[in-house]
Amino acid sequence: MSGKKEGETLNTTEKGPLKVSYIFPNGDRYEGECSRLASGVIMRSGTGKHTSENGIVYTGEWHEDKMHGTGTLQLPSGALYEGEFKDNMYHGTGTYTFPDGSTYKGHFHKNRLEGEGAFTNMQGLVWTGEFHGKAALGLKMQHNI
Repeated sequence: MSGKKEGETLNTTEKGPLKVSYIFPNGDRYEGECSRLASGVIMRSGTGKHTSENGIVYTGEWHEDKMHGTGTLQLPSGALYEGEFKDNMYHGTGTYTFPDGSTYKGHFHKNRLEGEGAFTNMQGLVWTGEFHGKAALGLKMQHNI
């Protein structure tokens, strides 16, 4: 996002972020807060919603034109991530819901399952332990007695 382009409207106040509604050349849309750098470049910063032409929707916090902070990312496959982002990646704690309805709740590091977490399968069985990307050695199944 840089400069004022066709399809963009700016509303500024003396104090606080810019509020924009922007349509990118590829058809993506952004509605939310931005900041203007000294060079005049406008970057997504604050809270907002980005909807891509291919059906990906991110609603949450932005920093320097990247998903950064707390947010929700919905994918066309039906997958959903709710949690913390850093530099456009799942990073921190969050919940990833797979298209089949199974979930992982726990820690993420650069888009990878990393650290303590719990995986709940489609039958409702919960497996807890240490996750390291695709590896999860020593998981324990929780029993509801």
